[in-house]
Amino acid sequence: LVQTATRGLLGNIAVPVVDLDHADWQHLPSSNPSVAALTPQHSAYVIYTSGSTGQPKGVINEHRAVVNRLLWMQEKYGLGADDSVLQKTPFSFDVSVWEFFWPLFTGARLVMARPGGHKDPQYLCDIIEAEQVTTLHFVPSMLDVFLAHGDVSQAAGLVRVMCSGEALPGSVVRRFKQQLPGSQLFNLYGPTEAAVDVTAWDCSGAQTPDNTPIGKAIANTRMYVLDAHLQPVPLGVSGELYIGGVQVARGYLNRPELTAERFLKDPFSEGRLYRTGDVGRFLADGNIEYLGRNDDQVKIRGLRIELGEIQARLGEFPQILEATVLAREDVPGDKRLVAYYTGVPAATDELRAHLLEQLPEFMVPQV
Repeated sequence: LVQTATRGLLGNIAVPVVDLDHADWQHLPSSNPSVAALTPQHSAYVIYTSGSTGQPKGVINEHRAVVNRLLWMQEKYGLGADDSVLQKTPFSFDVSVWEFFWPLFTGARLVMARPGGHKDPQYLCDIIEAEQVTTLHFVPSMLDVFLAHGDVSQAAGLVRVMCSGEALPGSVVRRFKQQLPGSQLFNLYGPTEAAVDVTAWDCSGAQTPDNTPIGKAIANTRMYVLDAHLQPVPLGVSGELYIGGVQVARGYLNRPELTAERFLKDPFSEGRLYRTGDVGRFLADGNIEYLGRNDDQVKIRGLRIELGEIQARLGEFPQILEATVLAREDVPGDKRLVAYYTGVPAATDELRAHLLEQLPEFMVPQV
């Protein structure tokens, strides 16, 4: 689909082109193009995540996983023609998948935030009010900032808010309920390796635990808490979270050894398990409580970071002999990356410039 002003950008490609400014709608076909060669097992997208060796990992997710995730979301939360979804997640992160496609296949409106707008709480309040947004996503740390610094009275029309990307503190849930009593808050959990989200918890109950549970498995998905021998642990005992079912990705692009390490044969059912590296436990009511990581991966403002990748890039700087990176939270709620190194002292600006040549800005230490 093109407009007259953009037609030249495509060049000469061998596909039918519809000019929306001069389309002869009556004579265009009413059916979809033939997709007989496309199956649910074909890949839908590849999204890269940070890698501990300094090499990012490209996750291959298939159509069936994405479709399952979207159909579950519609059955669970039910968007309608009167809803408006705010799309504010950069498309290099998998939350953007449902922000784009959930409203488009349910007949709701898709509202595009301006670039960088997801970082500005007052802008978000303004666009929520102006565009009558009913549905949007927040990383918990950004929801905290939004509640503290935005004019939340402008957001009273919100129907549902989805949280994911990092642990959701009970203190933030309590403030949300106090400041937006007419809106619902949901806590979702899932890695890029399992088509966005695999569990969900409704925060609207009377009880607000300090450590918000991540809930129960979504449709056609299985969650396990296993020990080092891949055996289920007893109720209430912590173990590593494993994911089974249709949501599990095909693996990592061109990384067979890493795929074999993280994607295992499911000993309890058909298919494969994804080994998350997350630690959790089953509560008495069947919900799962998230307890952290078992490696050096961290989440800062919902962004998944392997500290080893930053360390590897720092080690390439000629004056550095050894390097390590920590995620420090000296001020509650303000987690930041701090790098330490041995070798010949170097200007901080030079180190940052070196890292920015190879890493996104959110992975460059502040200190």
